[in-house]
Amino acid sequence: MASKTPAPTSSRNPPASGKVPAREATDLRGEGDELQQQAGGTHPQLTTNQGIPVADNQNSLKSGGPRGPTLLEDFILREKITHFDHERIPERIVHARGTAAHGTFELTKSLSQYTTARILTEVGTKTPVFTRFSTVAGGAGSVDTPRDVRGFSVKFYTQEGNWDLVGNNIPVFFIQDAMKFPDVVHSVKMEPDRGFPQAASAHDTFWDFISLTPESMHMIMWAMSDRTIPRSLRTIEGFGVHSFRLLDADGNSTFVKFHWRPTLGIQSTVWDEALKLQAADNDFHRRDLFEAIQAGDFPAWDLAVQLFTEEEADAFPFDHLDATKLIPEELVPLQVIGRMTLDRWPDNFFAETEQVAYCPANIVPGIDFSNDPLLQGRLFSYLDTQLSRLGGPNFHQIPVNAPKCPFANNQRDGHMQMQVPKGRVNYEPSSLQADSPRASREAGYRHHATVDDGVKGRVRPDSFADHYSQARLFFRSQSAIEQAHMASALVFELSKVETAHVREAIVGHLRHVDPTLAQRVADGLGMDALPPAPEARVQPQDMAVSPALRIIDRMRDTLQGRCVGILVHDGSDAATVKALRKAAEGAGAMVKIVAPKLGGAKLSDGKRLPADGQLAGTPSTVFDAVALVLSAEAGKQLSREAAAVDWARDAFGHLKAIAADAGAQAVLKAGGIAKDAGVLDAADTKGFITQAKTRQWDREKKVRMLA
Repeated sequence: MASKTPAPTSSRNPPASGKVPAREATDLRGEGDELQQQAGGTHPQLTTNQGIPVADNQNSLKSGGPRGPTLLEDFILREKITHFDHERIPERIVHARGTAAHGTFELTKSLSQYTTARILTEVGTKTPVFTRFSTVAGGAGSVDTPRDVRGFSVKFYTQEGNWDLVGNNIPVFFIQDAMKFPDVVHSVKMEPDRGFPQAASAHDTFWDFISLTPESMHMIMWAMSDRTIPRSLRTIEGFGVHSFRLLDADGNSTFVKFHWRPTLGIQSTVWDEALKLQAADNDFHRRDLFEAIQAGDFPAWDLAVQLFTEEEADAFPFDHLDATKLIPEELVPLQVIGRMTLDRWPDNFFAETEQVAYCPANIVPGIDFSNDPLLQGRLFSYLDTQLSRLGGPNFHQIPVNAPKCPFANNQRDGHMQMQVPKGRVNYEPSSLQADSPRASREAGYRHHATVDDGVKGRVRPDSFADHYSQARLFFRSQSAIEQAHMASALVFELSKVETAHVREAIVGHLRHVDPTLAQRVADGLGMDALPPAPEARVQPQDMAVSPALRIIDRMRDTLQGRCVGILVHDGSDAATVKALRKAAEGAGAMVKIVAPKLGGAKLSDGKRLPADGQLAGTPSTVFDAVALVLSAEAGKQLSREAAAVDWARDAFGHLKAIAADAGAQAVLKAGGIAKDAGVLDAADTKGFITQAKTRQWDREKKVRMLA
């Protein structure tokens, strides 16, 4: 019950109309001292889902006094609890952990020579998009930073209907045929008899499947590379994976592969950093994208295409319809045709990010599918999963899924139908309604007239049988540092595999990829001898290396879109802090102040500088570079604080630039940090900014043993 404190309109006596007078709310207290917040001012009347005004949102309806039994007739309680009990929907089987944003795509180069699709021909047109990034293996509540492929899906709300480009941050996949999709996913998910590990491929069932599926070896090279431990969603590439067709007005076809290139450049973490990020911030990537958009630092990607003809495809030393193969950029160069910018965070995570339904089958006139057997299976699978996950065939009416162009058909009814079709005609052909929708041969979607031999059979083409050449291409195209990271990742993963013959089988496959890689992994696992290599149907080719497949050599030396942390304490030099902040922000970085207490620190000028994070809860793993500005007394004090020592030591171990003044030297000494090109005096702001734009790769061999 509410207290008897008088009020112009109490929650116990709402106006008969259910409307609340425009007045400031006067909060009340109930008999049990519970807060009874009241409607008024900018706060509307709380109602049930039927619009019935609610008088008390704190207590259920009881009989015989406040300690009596709760009454079943309390429809307000029943509605509230019932709705709560049904709030969750089935999560995605894969790509459950996702983050998304709204934005626009603008075409900068027309492909009118190849396609009639307006989104690819009308330069300057801005098309709304909704883009979702995701991990693959983990559940919706898993962490952001495991070693995993990242989903990269874009829904274009075009003038000709929705086009969904549903891909990953890796241009190939584990399997060649959709028949194997349930198997590869089952293998990487939590093992069914024990329910772990979550969001991890380092376990027996996954590597057992891989050991018996050599077509996966190319994808394994990518998965063990730094591509699967990205620094930010804003610094990953995206790929459509499959070959598609572009169709011109005469129905002529040109094959196309789609690529997304981040304008911030590619950047990844190191493995120890990725592990510690899981403890530092489970939502690291989601928070990073959110903060960037909120700050007006809108991430952007260039859309590029590889275009090639049927005749050119026939001359490739691989089959482009095999989803485990890529087309090197040196063979078919990329053409940049437009840019996507993400500039608005969703208003509601569930309504948009969780309910968005991507389907590769959603394409527009002028684009068509290829015969890639993995793509063909996805055309069915994605639609089917949305029917289960979103409850029925009308999921396209959910606002985030609905086209922004006019659409009309005779599909009717079904679970959760939101539209109210008018008229008596819901069939075709018909003659009873003047405005019923009808097909159009002139404007309607046309498929490519593909010719095949008409022979039916469960068989793969022999052109899919080369499982090792492109795996070798990818490994040998990496820099020496990246090769060491890949070998170390394989050692880490296989060290978690309990079954000896599975470990041995994988190392055997690696002998076909690169003998030196196999030896490095065998040494890392402590094997006395190399296991035998399995028989290869097609002997691996030595393809020309592709520098475009690297990361480190292609990273941009920049602080744009990065974050610098500055550790301060009482007595820190105000001028040094100001100079470092000005220089970092001038270079495009976000700066965050870290202090032992969230209230911040009183600097040398007597002014208190608020902190963005408390030291114990804001480790250096969340920053791209760090600075320590401490008085002699504070430095001595923090040299005995494990969180401060780890703050410096982890930054050093993760190859980040460190600026430290005289007072902070005690912390560096406690962390065993030796001076190198990336450890600078805090007064050298210019030098610090230069080093902060990149990682200190020469330092790595001094801080960890790599395979």
